[in-house]
Parts: sequence; C-alpha cells; structure tokens
Amino acid sequence: METIIIGIAGGSCSGKSTFTKRLKGAFKNKITVINHDNYYKRHDDIPFEERKTINYDHPDALETDLLIEHLKELKNGNPIECPIYDFTQHNRSNETYTIYPSRIMILEGILVFENQELLDLMDMKIFVEADADERIMRRILRDVKERGRDVEGIIDQYISTVKPMHNQYVEPSKKYADLILNSGMNKVAFDVISARIKELLE
Repeated sequence: METIIIGIAGGSCSGKSTFTKRLKGAFKNKITVINHDNYYKRHDDIPFEERKTINYDHPDALETDLLIEHLKELKNGNPIECPIYDFTQHNRSNETYTIYPSRIMILEGILVFENQELLDLMDMKIFVEADADERIMRRILRDVKERGRDVEGIIDQYISTVKPMHNQYVEPSKKYADLILNSGMNKVAFDVISARIKELLE
C-alpha cells in the first residue's frame, strides 16, 4: 500500500485544524491525522513556571527527527506509538497512542513546511492563511477555553514568540505550498481536495 502524505500548514489558529477535521470527517478511517504539536519536546527537568516561557514557535521546540522517523515507518507499513502533548502542563505526557498506516495521511502543524526532510515526504502541501487579528482572537478563545490560560499570558506569548516566529518561519514557508487557502471553511477548496483524495483512494 502506497501512503500519500498531505501536509497542512499555516499560522496559529489560521483554520488548518478546522480544514483537517473536515477532511477527516468526510473520509473517516480512510484518513489518518498526525499533529506536529504532539512532538513538542519533553521538559521534565524544567519547572512548570519556566516551561511557560519556552519559545514553542521555534523549530527547535519540536522533536521533528522523531516525527520523520515515524512517518517513514508508516510509509513502510508499520504502526507507530505517537506521543501525546499536554498543553495544560506545557509538557509531553507519559501516554502514547498507536497510529496505523493508511492510504492517506495528513500531517498538520505550523512548522511542517519549515523542515526540508518533512517536505520531501509530502505528496501534497496545503497552506491555510487568515488575517492576523482574526488569528489572535481565535487563539485567545481557544487557549482560555481548552488550555486553561489567562488572557494576559496569551497576549504576552503572542507578542514575544508567536508573532515573530510566524514572520520568521511560518509565513516564508508558504512558498512551498501547492495550494493556499484563505479559510479553513473554503468550500471550493474543500471540494477540490476531496475529489483528489477520492481519486487517490480508488
């Protein structure tokens, strides 16, 4: 079975997760999703308050070598044990979950186009973009509701690391995209990509 890897990148809260979930919902178990976020490095040796100050938007924050190893295993038909990241603790949890290879795999994350070895593994690359004001508002709502953060901390993190790293790494990686979407709810793009996935599954 040949595995097709679709990379979906974009800025924080640009709508890439929304688009990924729509594809997963349409194709169910025919698509497997891997989130780059789960490969944030473990920091058991650093106290919680210090972990809050780490620059999580820099490529060095992620164990991308392990992700690449896992993707190669999946392409070879082998299951992997994917790490699970706990955003409430700013640390990788002790749990993993098994991912089995499938015909179509979606790799999602803000920095998946930043690494050349990852790019070389992808068969299709999609970049989802959104206005910066819209992204920060979505981020505030998400981090307060889902990750137990306070607004002041969210804004400070956005200004100190999220925005500058977006400008340095995420936005420039858009040049590698095969398709650029202006919304995670773009129906035309969804229909086009869904049609392509159906062809690949035949």
